[in-house]
Amino acid sequence: MALLEIANVTRRFGDFVAVDGVSLAIEAGEFFTLLGPSGCGKTTLLRMIAGFDLPDAGRILLDGEDLADRPPEARPVRTVFQSYALFPHMTVQGNVAFPLKMAKTPAAEAAVKIAEALADVRLTGFNNRFPNELSGGQRQRVAIARALVTHPTVLLLDEPLAALDAKLREEMQIELINMQKEVGITFVYVTHDQTEALALSHRIAVMNRGKVEQVDPPDQLYGYPKTRFVAEFIGTCNLLTGPVTDAAPGVVSVNVSDLGAVKVVAVPSHPRGSDAAIALRPEKVRLSAPGNAPHSDNRFAGVVTGFLYQGDVTVYMVRAAQGHAMEALLANSGSGLAKFFEVGDAVEMSWPADAGHFIPA
Repeated sequence: MALLEIANVTRRFGDFVAVDGVSLAIEAGEFFTLLGPSGCGKTTLLRMIAGFDLPDAGRILLDGEDLADRPPEARPVRTVFQSYALFPHMTVQGNVAFPLKMAKTPAAEAAVKIAEALADVRLTGFNNRFPNELSGGQRQRVAIARALVTHPTVLLLDEPLAALDAKLREEMQIELINMQKEVGITFVYVTHDQTEALALSHRIAVMNRGKVEQVDPPDQLYGYPKTRFVAEFIGTCNLLTGPVTDAAPGVVSVNVSDLGAVKVVAVPSHPRGSDAAIALRPEKVRLSAPGNAPHSDNRFAGVVTGFLYQGDVTVYMVRAAQGHAMEALLANSGSGLAKFFEVGDAVEMSWPADAGHFIPA
């Protein structure tokens, strides 16, 4: 049995359905992420787990117990907010001690728990500092220590890294991964940042318009999206759409507008005339000078219309001879501004049939 079970949960605000019949099973010790664009329902779902909001239909069960009649303070669940919500007039120790004080924990026991919580987030010795004397990353760790001090069964995190700069966010991602492993508590994490979700999570639920589109480990979501929304939302993707025009055993051809027939592995095969899409990641597309493309199932002539140098890689924008716009990603093996092609260069794009992922209509 899953530790946290969300069973057909729905939440409406007037005529607007924020969460629409969502069912999820989250295991003990899992780093589970709710990912989606603004307004998809992920934060509303998190608030219902915390008890700050109640579902109109469905059940939320923790260790098999329905949480419907338990107020937030009576649930073995704690929440870390994007703002951290630290008390500015309290020291680090005072902030971390606050939940214990509310629970009337004896002073000696509280002192031990505070020391353990601060050690868990590597803030031993920071007891007497105030929030305005801490960095953004340290304030975030105080918020997590305050949430961990009562040893909750589940820790909920609502976009806790959104306010940090890029470098600190990356450092805190590594800290969160290590912290979750060390404390062994189930994390349910909300974010709209695909890269963050892929880096942190054991599994991800991609939400869209109140529904769950797909639940899978990060590599499955990235490599094998089940819907067009997931393909486009997770990372960068060339989404090639059109009808199936040929269906050989294990391989089909999709007639892509302004490109032509594209071969892709599809098991089982799909009938001619049915609508389909191919999710093709830019790193799967090989760019070559005309006439130098390797033998491949798919080959198309094009012209480079732009590029983005990103240090380790360069992303090329290519317009096919028929007019379709594509992206290809090449690794930069040399130092400096490594460019293989210039704007206006004629190129050939190629990829094998198993490089793309077939998505039926």
